[in-house]
Amino acid sequence: MREREGREAEPTAGIIDAQSVKASASVPTASSGYDGGKKAPGRKRHIVTDTLGLLLVVAVTAANMGDRDAAVPLLERLRSLHREITLVWADGGYTGGLVSWCRQELALTLEVVKRTDAMEGFVVLPRRWVVERTFAWLMHSRRLARDYETLTATSEAMIQWSMITRMSRRLARPRARGRR
Repeated sequence: MREREGREAEPTAGIIDAQSVKASASVPTASSGYDGGKKAPGRKRHIVTDTLGLLLVVAVTAANMGDRDAAVPLLERLRSLHREITLVWADGGYTGGLVSWCRQELALTLEVVKRTDAMEGFVVLPRRWVVERTFAWLMHSRRLARDYETLTATSEAMIQWSMITRMSRRLARPRARGRR
């Protein structure tokens, strides 16, 4: 997919974010929680995408798990799977000791892209919109509109499956004239 878009096969930068989704009644209470910030019960999907919005790694946790706490194993997995990545953009939920931990332990630069107090309403933030678009793509899969899976590993597989389907359809489309 990346090569078709004229990029190197391995990405060098990524974007991290999380999304809270409601869980169905079949989801065990042990793996669901309540996200106080978004006032949403259920689970949280943590993803890292490349700069094209293609999924690199995913983790599903209870909604009450903080973004920084879930980012540690997620970024470790990202580093082991994609050695070329040196920069990851994040929102304000990833500030604090995580930035220095990434630099020291993973040799990653975690750059936090913050909203300023002067911004009112909806504002497109540099680089951050890419991961939000990926969440929107994933929500086109009816199975991902809510978390129905008993196991978090199955939820992660459904997210990967949805992204594989999207990428396959994109690759199957004929290329537009004028593009390589």
